[in-house]
Amino acid sequence: MRWWDIERVLELERVLFPEDAWSAGLFWSELAHARGPGATRRYIVAEEQDAEHVDAGAGRMLVGYGGLAAVGGTGDIQTIGVLPSCRGTGLGARLLGELLAAAAGFGCHEVLLEVRVDNAPAQRLYERFGFTRIGRRRGYYQPGNVDALVMRLENPAPSTNSQGTKNHG
Repeated sequence: MRWWDIERVLELERVLFPEDAWSAGLFWSELAHARGPGATRRYIVAEEQDAEHVDAGAGRMLVGYGGLAAVGGTGDIQTIGVLPSCRGTGLGARLLGELLAAAAGFGCHEVLLEVRVDNAPAQRLYERFGFTRIGRRRGYYQPGNVDALVMRLENPAPSTNSQGTKNHG
């Protein structure tokens, strides 16, 4: 993800998470930590050719994104989002796999994430990758006051991305 992707990411963010969408400032702040020798973040986007613009040779449509923070040997999946029409295609698993590979590259010995208790598909995806439930954060997602499950994966190896087959964590 680069600065020029932020507006498209925000559009998808508002569709996926209308009650607790991230702000442009938050994405800018995260991307500020994603470059250079001291980088502690990895943000990615997934695009596909927009069918309406195939003949024009342009029109890349944003279909997903994800982000990871890595500090002190611990990675934290900050967000994963997939366009609703692309769910069930394996895109979420590919995004998660890329973020876990980045965590391994950062030298992380564990990766944590939060996921809404009412998001069973995302929980199943994370469990397929080996994440286990370690706690619950009451009222974590506001303003809806929805609890979050805290999940953990030990030793994220680059081969982890082959275990899974999506989501804002």
